Amino acid sequence: MPLSEPASRKPLHIRKYDMRGYIREDGLWDIEGHIRDTKGYSYENKYRGHMTPDDAIHDMSIRLTIDDDFVIQAVEAVTDGSPYMVCTEVPPNFQRMVGAQIGPGWRKTIRERLGGVYGCTHMVEMLGAMATVAYQTAYSSSAQTGKGGTTAVSDKPGKRPRLLNSCHAYREDGPIVKRQYPEFYTGPEE
Repeated sequence: MPLSEPASRKPLHIRKYDMRGYIREDGLWDIEGHIRDTKGYSYENKYRGHMTPDDAIHDMSIRLTIDDDFVIQAVEAVTDGSPYMVCTEVPPNFQRMVGAQIGPGWRKTIRERLGGVYGCTHMVEMLGAMATVAYQTAYSSSAQTGKGGTTAVSDKPGKRPRLLNSCHAYREDGPIVKRQYPEFYTGPEE
């Protein structure tokens, strides 16, 4: 069901994310994120001059290359559009993420390595969300190949599945866990 019909309004700020996951021929994974912010009006930017609604105030991309354990092997980050010229100094700092593992504590690791003056608020926010894209990519590959996925997303037989209580759908007492993981179901029996 879509949102209800809004009140009469005009756009002021538009943010678009585009995130994609790929399996590479060498067996590694590429997770790419792109953020593009525009305004719904023309304005003057002190550093870039006249900006139209088509001009991106933020235009930034990140590519993470990860292995089957979700350890970051390589990072590429670029700033093609920003409100200040100094923003283009930040992308090299994303190399600090090489060797980090996507998993529990991911956002804390990002803050430790790219927090405050070392990062860009918008790119750091996007990097956090890219973890979900990485997991969805690995599950997609697993579903296509039937090979059970990567080390980071596959569950070992008899071991508590990683998805339990990660969201409403995978709550221990819910119908999905009852069907997919009955040995871990804690809800009422009928």
